[in-house]
Amino acid sequence: MSASNIKFTPRKSEERGGANHGWLKTFHTFSFANYQDEAFEQYGPLRVINEDRVIPTQGFGTHAHREFEIFSYILDGQLTHRDSLHNTEILKRGDLQMTSTGTGIRHSEFNDNPKEGVHFLQIWAMPHTRGLKPNYYTRHVSDEEKRDKLVRIVAPVGAEGVKDEREAAGPAPVHSWLSMSASLLSPKASVSHTVSRPFNPSAKTQAKRVYLHLVQSSGYNTRASYTHADAAKVKVSAKGKDIEGVVLGEGDGMFIDGGVEGDVVEIESVGGREAEFVLFEMD
Repeated sequence: MSASNIKFTPRKSEERGGANHGWLKTFHTFSFANYQDEAFEQYGPLRVINEDRVIPTQGFGTHAHREFEIFSYILDGQLTHRDSLHNTEILKRGDLQMTSTGTGIRHSEFNDNPKEGVHFLQIWAMPHTRGLKPNYYTRHVSDEEKRDKLVRIVAPVGAEGVKDEREAAGPAPVHSWLSMSASLLSPKASVSHTVSRPFNPSAKTQAKRVYLHLVQSSGYNTRASYTHADAAKVKVSAKGKDIEGVVLGEGDGMFIDGGVEGDVVEIESVGGREAEFVLFEMD
């Protein structure tokens, strides 16, 4: 086993890219659209984390994608997905929709609700294999399943517990060396994530990448992350390591580099409301 050398690097909410287009309020963790920053092009295979809010009756019109693994994770409201594979589905809180675009697909994502906005994460990952047949998957994880637990909802094709089926229990399959987990942490509650061995059996290094994103659950905010008493906050630390823990506010993220199999990342809710976050682990 390689030696552990964990390093924490916060990604502050107000330093993300983003824009208010009227119909769409969006934040970009990595370079996207008009936001381009060479320091934040991607992280391992993780290429896009967009935190989007779309007003009623608006959305993303039909457009094409290829050679990306794209998933939408619904935080609030509902989102209608339509695509060239003849899929039409209304996604609600707790739903995850994953499209393996492969050789190419066209899709749209609209908020068809006439009264309520939708808040969701759009995530893109680079595939480990090109030229795949396009495919479509959905999964659902309830608030109760996530409350004070860390639930894996995306994992590499072929990994334990992953079913290559459109709808099934367990994580959605992704053709990328990446997993994604989700949690709802009550105030003062904590969960931990144990770093796994590399997903890729041919990986050149045993060191893994982990990225944590704390959702802006109190509402849209372009300033520094919320610090008022009712805001969600988490403290991230590395168990048994001589490294100071870091507190993240809503919209903040954290790059965690250098962890190896068996290292434990601890996440404690230290704010005044439930903290909703997602955690990615990558080769």
